[in-house]
Amino acid sequence: MSQNVMTFLERNSAIIKMAVIAVLSILLLIPVVMISSLVMERKVRQNEALEEVSSKWGLEQQIAGPILTVPYTTFDLNRENERINVSKKSVCFLPSKLEMDATIVPEIRYRGLFKVPVYRSDLDIRGYFDPPVIASNNPNIEIDWEGASVTMGLSDMRGIAEPVVFGWNGAILTCEPGVSVDNILKSGITVNKVINGPAPELKYEFDINLALNGSKRLSLTPLGKETSAKVTSTWKNPSFDGAFLPTERNISDQGFSASWKVLELNRNYPQTWIDKKYDIDGSAFGVSLMFPVDNYLLTERSMKYAILFIALTFMTFFFIEIIHKKRVHPVQYILIGFGLILFYLLLLSLSEHIGFNFSYLAASLGIIVMVTGYSSSILKSRKLLLLMTFVLVILYGFLFILLQMEELTLLIGSIALFIILSLVMYLSRKIDWYNLSGKVTENHYQLPDQHHFIE
Repeated sequence: MSQNVMTFLERNSAIIKMAVIAVLSILLLIPVVMISSLVMERKVRQNEALEEVSSKWGLEQQIAGPILTVPYTTFDLNRENERINVSKKSVCFLPSKLEMDATIVPEIRYRGLFKVPVYRSDLDIRGYFDPPVIASNNPNIEIDWEGASVTMGLSDMRGIAEPVVFGWNGAILTCEPGVSVDNILKSGITVNKVINGPAPELKYEFDINLALNGSKRLSLTPLGKETSAKVTSTWKNPSFDGAFLPTERNISDQGFSASWKVLELNRNYPQTWIDKKYDIDGSAFGVSLMFPVDNYLLTERSMKYAILFIALTFMTFFFIEIIHKKRVHPVQYILIGFGLILFYLLLLSLSEHIGFNFSYLAASLGIIVMVTGYSSSILKSRKLLLLMTFVLVILYGFLFILLQMEELTLLIGSIALFIILSLVMYLSRKIDWYNLSGKVTENHYQLPDQHHFIE
């Protein structure tokens, strides 16, 4: 019985070795998953640092307004000429013309190892309102012109760095915290008593200057019947987002500039309404300050190819075993696999200090030197050692290129897998898988001087 088992192992040694290698490759994914969870943990800590700094400096800023609000009262008269069915309402007017110019001055703050992008911004908001029209000829309506107010929406009041300069028809008015249209805006500033007496037939011009601190993103809301906006900054890596993309933009090493033009017909809310709630935030547009390289995202993406690296490296050693009669023990496969996995831990830790590209170069060179140095005692051949080095250099070089070309990742990866599989099929086309043990089997020729592959 034992003789039959030995014969079976000898005849199927290559298949058994392949199965052992496959099992080892799968088991090595366990530490890959553990490192992946470490990447996520570091990313969470980065977000916590970002939120901590932003909460003290200023969160994402969204500017909305100005909105002119005029309160009025409707009522009915009974037979004694007394008011009944009294109802207080407000009518909101949006600007006929709205121009916004924003200058963003970015800064980098640090919380431990983590970088946090923040900014100072200077906004000049100008335009005009057409004379507000309300059915004043209706005897059952009483308009409170002196109760009219103008509200500016600011998403984070803590970011106000300087007193707001609010120009209204040539006069500078005083701003108060809070909003008069809380069904539209959550937070902001309000200027009261902007109309003295019945509304004139002339338009109301405004010129508002805001100095705001914020982080990550600046958004503008196109409340004008015709809205024009321009944002300039020295930040080199902007991301334009929101409901509208800029009509013109210019990005260079000195920074960026972008311009938008939005019409009333481009939005889903009117210029005038009475006591209604509209989602004006859905029409906001702006720019985000992005880092050119997200180290944690690139590390996480590189780890998706871990099984490919392990499989191709193990396959190279396996073919060396078959073709060049070199024996590699499963323990040696495990040590080499641990070396390949250590690459991701080195990449993660180094990228927090010296950036992703230099970290990738240092980590890949270290692993290549370690694996090839260890392999020299196994292969004992300069030619095979150069082959192994060439394979590792190609693998790490290919992965680096793949990480830099995000849009073509799927295409390049598919073509590379096709080439690899074709190469494996070409190299193994003449291997007699039935007779690797050196014994003669039915209808197959004996391969001379074969060695056993099971230790």
